[in-house]
Amino acid sequence: MTKRENILESALQLKAHERFFIIEGLLQSLDEPNHQLDEIWRVEAEKRLNAYRKGQLKTIHKEDIFDDED
Repeated sequence: MTKRENILESALQLKAHERFFIIEGLLQSLDEPNHQLDEIWRVEAEKRLNAYRKGQLKTIHKEDIFDDED
């Protein structure tokens, strides 16, 4: 049995609230900030704002985007 399988088997023996604690910890460890991606989005947002201010980018009313046609 692999180390991962051993860990999983051990975790499955825990009470529900203990498993939840482990799951929360694992999920938080995956939610690390990605500074490189943040910088890419910052640059893109700045480009879009500058294009809007120069009149090179049009806006769309939120009603047109979220128009429910039910």
